[in-house]
Amino acid sequence: MSAPRFHLDAALAPGARVVLPATAARHAARVLRLAPGDALTLFDGRGGEYAARIERITQAEVVVAVAAHCAVERESPLQVTLAQGISSGDRMDYTLQKAVELGVAAIQPIAATRSVVRLAGDRLARRLAHWRGVVTSACEQCGRNRIPEVATPLSLPEWLAQVGSGRLLVLSPLGAARLCELAPPSGMQYLVAGPEGGYDAKELAALAAHGALDVRLGPRVLRTETAALAALAAMQTVWGDF
Repeated sequence: MSAPRFHLDAALAPGARVVLPATAARHAARVLRLAPGDALTLFDGRGGEYAARIERITQAEVVVAVAAHCAVERESPLQVTLAQGISSGDRMDYTLQKAVELGVAAIQPIAATRSVVRLAGDRLARRLAHWRGVVTSACEQCGRNRIPEVATPLSLPEWLAQVGSGRLLVLSPLGAARLCELAPPSGMQYLVAGPEGGYDAKELAALAAHGALDVRLGPRVLRTETAALAALAAMQTVWGDF
């Protein structure tokens, strides 16, 4: 059985002693019921991971001794940024979690015209922090040692105005192309998926003006929490490490 993995938002080094963050400490001590001497794996998002061992557990903290660094990486050879229309409830969490497991490099939430959820101010800050926590937890679970960025939500025109070079793919049941018909990517790919109601005519026109290629995923209409994940899995199968 592999050692439990925890992310620490601080630089790690062999020989260091660190205190687990409160949430991680509770999970280690109360959920996993780990004890002094038990092995852990730690990573700080800067590359690779560290063998570690619990040194002390008290009611207030869990102290861990950091041992050797291992330069292992589990990143996909594909560079895919997912521009995901913000969906409601647990749908967005599910999409983010599984996109990380499928190797996405970065995530740009899109505040689409038809997005049910409207975020601003403190609510936006809390939701963004929550999403970043979901992504970090997914990295802990799936073995990734580099955490994909979850950017601050933007409208589709705002995001298109700053998007870098690369192939722009938009998922559409009316798309003319299939993923298996496209040439292998040579750099960054941007995968655009809509919210529950899809993108409106103005947003679709903006995508077309930026040279987006409409891609269909078979003859069936997929839900917002399914479409991007199906596309990422297909991309990994056709061009990636599946």
